[in-house]
Amino acid sequence: MGITPQISKQQAGAGAALPTNLHRGRGSATNPKGRFEKEEAVPFDDGWETLEDVAPLKTRVQVEKARSVITRNTSPDIPFDRSINPYRGCEHGCTYCFARPSHTYVGLSAGLDFETNLFAKENCGEVLERELSSPSYKARPIAIGTNTDPYQPIERTHKNMREILEVLERCSHPVTIVTKSALVQRDIDILEKMAQKNLVKVALSITSLDHKLSRSMEPRASSPARRLGAIKALSDAGIPTSVMVAPVVPGLTDHELEAILEEAQAAGAQEANYILLRLPMEVSELFKDWLLREVPGRYRHVLSLIRSMRSGKDYDAEWGKRMRGEGPYADQLSKRFQLACKRLGLKARSSKLDCEQFQRPSKGGVQLSLF
Repeated sequence: MGITPQISKQQAGAGAALPTNLHRGRGSATNPKGRFEKEEAVPFDDGWETLEDVAPLKTRVQVEKARSVITRNTSPDIPFDRSINPYRGCEHGCTYCFARPSHTYVGLSAGLDFETNLFAKENCGEVLERELSSPSYKARPIAIGTNTDPYQPIERTHKNMREILEVLERCSHPVTIVTKSALVQRDIDILEKMAQKNLVKVALSITSLDHKLSRSMEPRASSPARRLGAIKALSDAGIPTSVMVAPVVPGLTDHELEAILEEAQAAGAQEANYILLRLPMEVSELFKDWLLREVPGRYRHVLSLIRSMRSGKDYDAEWGKRMRGEGPYADQLSKRFQLACKRLGLKARSSKLDCEQFQRPSKGGVQLSLF
């Protein structure tokens, strides 16, 4: 049997990179099996149809109904206890994305599957309204964009994020948003109304100002210039906007830290934060493969710096250290960030949103008052 046009996890195999024509425009060049999978297949040419003849991978979206949308966490080193992910997988295809391993829980690969086999929750607004209507629910800021990007390309057609914002705006519920997409500007009409009541903050994540490098690392995310343009558009509309220098890749993008902060501040950002590159589980090998393909001369230096901040490992998940790392180089990054923020007047600590205005929706099976 020949090779089918859409290469699946089993067809793609784990080790060798696929021909360039298959993964062009994607962050990963491989599709390693998930860590929970027992079997693995390797692609081969059976003489009928070669891999070079196969068309590039297309994005496939599976629509699913959500039973719940608010995810809770008790992590002591992140500033929120609840979040929403409108989509599973992310077409942006950021090669370093720490969320990639989440795809292995549904029997898919953290590699190409993560950016080509996506899941959209079609009833986000309805389920969210039901959860907010619970008598036991207490309002606290909901974080969106902390795992996969809510404004990835498929949002243009599915509009899950806009549906969520419409519910939150009606209920006067606070929300924080992180994105790498200029598509966030589409929802300025909603965000502007929420900002007037101190219910929203938006952060644009910028990894590098180098368009060529950004296109290689984050192939389907908005260009750095468009993200800066989104900061300006949001800020001009009175929406509190910040910049996330995330991730900082030591030996590759860390020299841009101050420049990114300067450009974002000039565009209207009021707050700033940064996160050190994280390489959990499958992400480590995927990122190293990208380094060898795209910037082989930096491979040893980048890994050496990463390990110097991660206790000699590719990644250390210990709370309190995973976001910033430790050691002299990590301390230097922290001091550089603090000094730049002070010079530019950027707030390094996030201001609080108002949770007191929340109005519990009357839908979702909640019994209405008789009087």
